[in-house]
Amino acid sequence: MSNSCESIEVPYIASNLERCMCSRCPVQSKSSCALEKIENFKNEVSKLKEGKSPTPQNVPGVYCSAGEAFCKDLNVEKNCICNTCSVWKENNLNNACIFEHYCSHGRA
Repeated sequence: MSNSCESIEVPYIASNLERCMCSRCPVQSKSSCALEKIENFKNEVSKLKEGKSPTPQNVPGVYCSAGEAFCKDLNVEKNCICNTCSVWKENNLNNACIFEHYCSHGRA
């Protein structure tokens, strides 16, 4: 019996960025790079035109959509909280080939 999984494409859109739990994730909690990006992200979002999203390199999250984190000081030994996220649930990521630590493994 083979283990099946789905390649799932999570849209990189403002509503997913707003609901993303990554900024509260223990994996990023001690990352100076991620903490700086979180602060910059708040400022950048307020300046964006409606319907636009910041570039993934500037966003400390939505890794299930954007792919692997640009920050390299994340602690992937910490527990992942992806499965608590509404983006996870809405996109049925429990059936994805990669189902946690998108920050280090890449997009769904």
